[in-house]
Amino acid sequence: MAITSYPFDSQAVTETDYSRLFREFQTTGVADTVGGGGFSTYADGTGMTVKVSGGFAIVRGHAVYSTATEVLTIAAAGTSSRVDRVVLKLDPTANSITLAVKTGTAGSSTPPALTQTDTGVWEFSLAKVTVGANVTSISAASVQGERKFLGASVGAWTTDTRPDSPRMGRLGYNQSTTTWEFWSGTAWTNLTQAIDWLAVVNKPATFVPAAHTHPWTDVTGKPTTFAPSAHSHLWADISDKPSTFTPATHSHTWSSITSKPTTFTPASHSHSSYLESGDTISWANGSKKPHANSVSGSGTYYAVWVEGDGTFARNTSSVRFKENVRDFAIDPDDVLKLRPVIYDRKDVEREDGTVREGRKDEVGLIAEETEAAGFGWLVNYLDGQVDGLRYDLLGVALVPVVQRQAKQIEDLEARLARLEALAS
Repeated sequence: MAITSYPFDSQAVTETDYSRLFREFQTTGVADTVGGGGFSTYADGTGMTVKVSGGFAIVRGHAVYSTATEVLTIAAAGTSSRVDRVVLKLDPTANSITLAVKTGTAGSSTPPALTQTDTGVWEFSLAKVTVGANVTSISAASVQGERKFLGASVGAWTTDTRPDSPRMGRLGYNQSTTTWEFWSGTAWTNLTQAIDWLAVVNKPATFVPAAHTHPWTDVTGKPTTFAPSAHSHLWADISDKPSTFTPATHSHTWSSITSKPTTFTPASHSHSSYLESGDTISWANGSKKPHANSVSGSGTYYAVWVEGDGTFARNTSSVRFKENVRDFAIDPDDVLKLRPVIYDRKDVEREDGTVREGRKDEVGLIAEETEAAGFGWLVNYLDGQVDGLRYDLLGVALVPVVQRQAKQIEDLEARLARLEALAS
């Protein structure tokens, strides 16, 4: 194993040897205090730049000294944010320590890693710079310091800038926690010391007592009697029980009831004079057959409408129920184009599988043909499709036909009277 020792008289000592020796005496850092101005990095919104104040620092056993504030250019922002780093860059090959900006990765919140080799380039971070998307200047809030500071027998730092690889017993003041701490070999440990109670500031005026117990005899203001807590008794232990018990309100399922009758006589009831939604009426192949029933007493027949929900309503014609009354033009020739037909109803299969035979030889019109002839106002629609005809309005359509024929008869009679007068 080779052994090297230095420095001695007339002995060549390399900068690597010197650096290795000096870094044992002093760690890398800025010769200033926490919060001081040595090599402090800041921004004032002046374009894409940051400024680094002058100062003195030790970087890997080499010294750097600056007497002026340096202005560093930050690379132009992209469409996504990134985090750059301002560093002191030790380059033994170039025999220099310079200020440099390391550009971060677009879209990442992690700053670029530091290059730190034993005998080559070694970078010491001064600050992180957050470069927002598409920004044109760097604000003061975008710069976060990362400097570490030199120490002698004791040091000063923040939690984020504690010394790297400290020796056991390294002592310093942590500004983040406002405590003195030392390196135990495995962790940073706070120093403790006895403090006089009177010297403690911000003490609470009162203290919540810790969990504890008291003997019964020490408890004052106890009640003489105590309500019993929730408990139970065995049935056999209860005295003066009644021999029978009235059953509480309850119910039975239909299946549990025995000796039920197979049929039930309906209770006395009645129906209102007018059919309402839900009432049951007699049907016969789609017709209620009012022509087969007689009106008793002072009763009166009414023409009715049936709405889509099954509600019945009178079909009224009195002008007291109407407004905006005006003439309605009907072409008699269109009426004469209507085609009366005779037809059979289609058979209908019931839910139980049986078939109800449709009526035969019914007489009427075809709704689609009536609509095509220009009489859409006679057509009923259901679910957007042609369904039926307003046969009750067909008489209205025939009125202009009868009126035209009456006029023609009147004209013919007048013509006949003139001819008879000439003949006599």
